[in-house]
Amino acid sequence: MQMHPNKDTQLCMSLSGRPGNFGLRFHNHLYEQLGLNFYYKAFSSQDLPGAVGGIRALGIRGCGVSMPFKEDCIALVDELDDSARAIASINTIVNTNGHLKAYNTDYIAVVQLLAAHAVPKDCTFVLRGSGGMAKAVASALRDGGYAHGVIVARNEVAGRALASSLGYQWQAELGSLRPRMLVNVTPIGMSGGPEAQQLAFEAQAIAAADTVFDVVAVPAETPLIVQARAAGKRVITGLEVIAIQALEQFVLYTGVRPSEEQFQQAVAFARG
Repeated sequence: MQMHPNKDTQLCMSLSGRPGNFGLRFHNHLYEQLGLNFYYKAFSSQDLPGAVGGIRALGIRGCGVSMPFKEDCIALVDELDDSARAIASINTIVNTNGHLKAYNTDYIAVVQLLAAHAVPKDCTFVLRGSGGMAKAVASALRDGGYAHGVIVARNEVAGRALASSLGYQWQAELGSLRPRMLVNVTPIGMSGGPEAQQLAFEAQAIAAADTVFDVVAVPAETPLIVQARAAGKRVITGLEVIAIQALEQFVLYTGVRPSEEQFQQAVAFARG
């Protein structure tokens, strides 16, 4: 049914350094399909405390949080769910009568995807990245039983801290490592960025791997994913991550879980 905003419409939003249309299209499509009086809008902001204060003051029901705000938002909310507290990184804020509780549905999505793709738990892996999303992915790997990992990050302080907190090793560069799984959690390959055409890992490392996981969602087929598919590797895409984490956000905001068919239709619509 077609929804028309009115005084009772509940607003949800996202905060991102580079706002995109996926979340907006995904959530609004499902609101319409399920007849829910909600509306979703994407924002960026140079004033994070002001933006989060606005969520509280205006009664905005939910907010998706993307790079580079996943860690800085923590000090601005009232409560952390276990999914966010354990990794000190959030991607979802739910407002209940002015009480802001934060979650990390990125973590939930990665746990689900590793299981769905049947990635062997004894495989070696390298994860490139050290920011808030890297914390979520690395923590999901650790909690999923993937013990043989190396964090590759140019930021030595952040990279060492992430690695040591989870029992992994750190290196500044991939070097001669040839793990069974490669995980990119950096903006390398992201549309609109300075490294949009670059590979997050060199061709020899891709050839030696069994699984390639790129968290970048735009484009859905990053240079890394294109090369991995061509080499016949098991691939996990950022589109899969963004879709599942958006679904879990939707459930937190509305209390309604769409059917699998409704979910897949919303993903297809959001990509359009």
